[in-house]
This record gives sequence, C-alpha cells and structure tokens, in this order.
Amino acid sequence: MAESAAEGERGNPLASFVPLIVDAGIPMASYYLLSDGFGFSTVAALGWSSVVPALRTVWGLVRSRSVNGLALLMLVVNVVGLALSAVAGDPRLMMAKDSGVSSVVGIAILLSVRTKRPLMTAGLKPWVTKGSASGNAAWDRLTAGSERFRRAERRFSAIWGTALLTECVVKIIGAYTVPVDTMVWLGTVLTVVAILAAMVISGGSCADPMEKMVAAEIAAEAERTADAGGADAGSGMPVGAAAGAAAAVAS
Repeated sequence: MAESAAEGERGNPLASFVPLIVDAGIPMASYYLLSDGFGFSTVAALGWSSVVPALRTVWGLVRSRSVNGLALLMLVVNVVGLALSAVAGDPRLMMAKDSGVSSVVGIAILLSVRTKRPLMTAGLKPWVTKGSASGNAAWDRLTAGSERFRRAERRFSAIWGTALLTECVVKIIGAYTVPVDTMVWLGTVLTVVAILAAMVISGGSCADPMEKMVAAEIAAEAERTADAGGADAGSGMPVGAAAGAAAAVAS
C-alpha cells in the first residue's frame, strides 16, 4: 500500500512542476507583504522576496539526498540573483536582473536537448512511467532502442526551454515599460501562463505519445515473457532445466 502511494506520488504530473509554480507565487506574495504590510522599500521587498525560493530549493535537495540537475541549476540562479540584489539599487534593474538570470534556466534546458539526458527528463519520466518498476524498465528499453521516443523526450525539453526563455524576455521588457508594483503581479501571471502553456503543448505532443509507447512496451514485454514461459512449459522441462539445456547446446 505504501509503495503504491509512493508510486502514485511519483507519477503525478503536477507534483513534478510544483517547484516552478511555488517559485512564481511566493515571491509575489512576499513582495506585497513586505512592502505594504511591513513598509519595506521597493528594493528591499524585491530582494527579500527572493530568499524563500532559494531556501526551498536547498531544502528540497537536502530532503531528497540526491542532486537533481534542474533543481541545482535553479538554486544557483537564485543565489546569483540574491548576490546581485545586494548591489542593485534600482528596482527596475533588479526586476530585469531577476528575469535575465532566470533566463539561464531556459537556455540551459535548450542546450541540454543535445545531451543524452535533457534537464526536463527529471520531471517527465515519473509522469510517463507513473513511477512503476515496469514503466521505468520500459522507458530504459525505449530510450535505448527507439529514436521516436528519444525525439519526443528532446522535444519536451525544447518546448519548456523555449517557453521559459520567452517568458524571461517579455518580463525584461515589462520591467522597463510597466510600473514596478504592476510588474510584480504581472510577472507572476506571465510565469504561470508560460508554465501552463508549456504543460499543455508538451503534454499533448510529447508526454501523452510517450506514455502510450511505454504502455505498449510494457504489454509487449509481458507477452514476450508469457511466450517464453509457454515455450519452456511445452518442452516438458522446468524453466531452469530448459535454460541449462539451451546453455549446453550453445556451448
């Protein structure tokens, strides 16, 4: 029961992208709380509102006791953003800086498309395999033997990288053309829209076909196993004896 619950959690597509949504919502709420509720200056509120996402990423890495490439990249981006906030005195420059530094995430995702393991695969694989052992095994077989599957995996990261990079460019433009107080919430809206658009587009064009391919591969593997078991049973030998006889013939 516990294992099934864990697999369900790993297979929840929304759970894979909660960090991106949290990192968009918490800074906005923190900014208005600090500026309107506690009277912080615009620059101070912008700076301190970036602390929580950085701490959340650190806690996620410590709790999982593993290094996720995307999470580690987001941590570096947040830390660099905090460091630059300490020397930036212009709120518009701070907002443009945050978007500019965050664009590194989109660029890194796009560059990772040329590698064997694109960055967004960390969120894609649990979605497609539902965290099951048979699903993970099917994923590995398809990754090794299906160019169509690998192409869909790369396209998934390409879509996410393009969406996040486009969002950053629009936010940099907005930082110098829209009032700061407006841009704080509008920037969050842009982030949420980019995430939702990436989820819809990548889900329909990449994740869903890959999920069907994994399901088909699981069924095919089960059929191959059943056929092998039937052949061993038909030979009149136990499975182990049949394997031993085959090895003897081969030698």
